[in-house]
Amino acid sequence: MSTPELELPTPHVSVDATRWPGLASVQGGLRTRVAAVVADRLFRNAAARLDVRVEYPDGTVLGGSGAAGSSNGADSRILPRMIIRRPESFARRLGRGGLVGFGEAYMAGDWTASDPVAVLTPFAAEIGSLIPLPLRRLRRLVVAAQPTGERNTEENTRSNISRHYDLSNALFETFLDGSMTYSSALFDELPARWDALETSQHRKIDRLLDAAGVRAGTRLLEIGTGWGELSVRAAKRGATVRSVTLSTEQQALARRRVAEAGLSDRVQIDLLDYRAVDGEYDAVVSVEMIEAVGYDYWPTYFRSLDRLLRPGGLVALQAITMPHDRMAETRDSYTWIHKYIFPGGLLPSTESIDVITRSLTSLRTVDRLRFGDHYAETLRLWRERFTTRTDRVADLGFDAVFRRMWEFYLAYSEAGFRSGYLDVQQIVFRKEGAR
Repeated sequence: MSTPELELPTPHVSVDATRWPGLASVQGGLRTRVAAVVADRLFRNAAARLDVRVEYPDGTVLGGSGAAGSSNGADSRILPRMIIRRPESFARRLGRGGLVGFGEAYMAGDWTASDPVAVLTPFAAEIGSLIPLPLRRLRRLVVAAQPTGERNTEENTRSNISRHYDLSNALFETFLDGSMTYSSALFDELPARWDALETSQHRKIDRLLDAAGVRAGTRLLEIGTGWGELSVRAAKRGATVRSVTLSTEQQALARRRVAEAGLSDRVQIDLLDYRAVDGEYDAVVSVEMIEAVGYDYWPTYFRSLDRLLRPGGLVALQAITMPHDRMAETRDSYTWIHKYIFPGGLLPSTESIDVITRSLTSLRTVDRLRFGDHYAETLRLWRERFTTRTDRVADLGFDAVFRRMWEFYLAYSEAGFRSGYLDVQQIVFRKEGAR
């Protein structure tokens, strides 16, 4: 038995069914409707416990004090507002895709929020307990696994990277600072200001280079080029730099920036998988690249660092991390981030990095700095700049659904750091001799 698709005309977002298959309508079969009922109940129960105000068109208000079903709400505090515009569509998306559907509902305009970070932060803080434990144990039966075609094999990785980093250099220029650095800054003081962002990105880069012992004469390998700022700063110290990327857009712009700095004789930027790099280096630096490696390939990644580093050499790694239990529970799940932002990746835990390096490599941790609150501020600055430049993003050919997708991605990420669910670390390893 089935029912017609639920059509989703909306004054808020126009969804191009050709460009966004699956978003313009939600299948209405019996299985979907049953799943929607269950998902709706779970969401309402979770929302009732959180410091948010979830408002439905019929006047129902959830959240804050846990007073569900009140037309006015029983909590006098000013709570972040989550407005459910189309409850039936919202519930169906949750039932069909869980957290994937939650993000898709925002993209399609099923729910809105004037401050999505404030709404998402309480959800992120309680992410491990929103679903009852008995249902979490059934996760692998009901949550889609990552597609085989998105696993980060040497054949797939180039395509996965391209889907994000080759969107358009001009897109990233709309919200990044002049250094074109797409990773957490290290600020002198918080809350952060936009006019301090570029200096703070340089502070982060310089700390990594110092930690890796990069100076005149150093043979430096950078895994994950970005748009070339770290290579330029390392070369200005007198280092010889080899940097590898799988993004053609990044390689082109990074090479141009290196040439403009007059450093082409010191910097080589290759379109190359980290697994194919050869040679021996005094130091290796890799900034927020491990997140794109994938769980199955973390051993290969760290063995590659070990193989490429001279005995006594240093690795300076910047990595986004998540709690170990959540990483283990969700490592095989297909998430909204996988589907729309970073296919094939997974955030590591501190424990997983420690276990792999100690058991499979000669790398030993010698220094660690955690600064997740700085990433929350970095993301806030990017998000604020992006949302004030949506006309420019539209001029680049990105439609309203894409812009809402990107806003959700930045807000979702910021909420992870604000809640403490996510962290970012600079970790330094020393190679303790031949293995």
